[in-house]
Amino acid sequence: MKVRTTVVVASALVLCLAAAGCGPDDGGDKGTGEKATASRTPASGSGATATPEAGSAATPTSNGRTLTEAELAKVALTTGEVEGYEIAPLEGTDERGTEEAGTEACRPIAAIINGSPEPAPAATVFRTAMDTTEEGRDDQTVVTEILTSHPEGGAQELLRSVRAAVGACSGGFGTTSEDGPSTYTEVRTLPVTKAGQESFAYQVTGSLEGVRVPLVFHLVRTGSTVVTFYAANFLGGNAPEVPAALVTAQAAKLP
Repeated sequence: MKVRTTVVVASALVLCLAAAGCGPDDGGDKGTGEKATASRTPASGSGATATPEAGSAATPTSNGRTLTEAELAKVALTTGEVEGYEIAPLEGTDERGTEEAGTEACRPIAAIINGSPEPAPAATVFRTAMDTTEEGRDDQTVVTEILTSHPEGGAQELLRSVRAAVGACSGGFGTTSEDGPSTYTEVRTLPVTKAGQESFAYQVTGSLEGVRVPLVFHLVRTGSTVVTFYAANFLGGNAPEVPAALVTAQAAKLP
């Protein structure tokens, strides 16, 4: 697994999503370490496609408008909106990943690893959320948010293409980049926190210097806006969890 030393990585401690070249190396899915960069709040629900939260009467509505970057920034979570989390803009996001999937069917997964979900959004905003109750711990929960707005139909296509890619690439896939080749050994769906009009979660697994590295992604769509949550465990062992509180709070702010 190759991780560039950039402002993005330094500011988020364990993040490499928007820093480019963060795919597992050719060593494959090795290692059995048990310490996890995991949330203490488990995701709720199950299955790949979400309906509204339990107890709600109908699917949330949206005007479907494509938001500008300034409008995305206004609806992004801020510190104080989710108890125990410090939320801030993610620095250094001008540099995106260069991963190219060896199989076209897996391209949507590589695009998200690069920090550049496809189809290309009209506007993008990055945020990072850190669990302040775990300050100073090696396994502190750190979650990246990528908020993207899309022209008509683009948001639905993003979710549709990622679902298809996760199904097609369950046995893993390889990529090439300016940092060299990488191999992802497993892709699988995860239980999902029900939020927005659509929700989908999955895990991509690789290794870092022989240690098993799970990368977890949770996508939520409302109208023409998609929020991609990302968490990783570079210490080896269990997959991290994107806290349900973050997902539902952010989804509630989408117009």
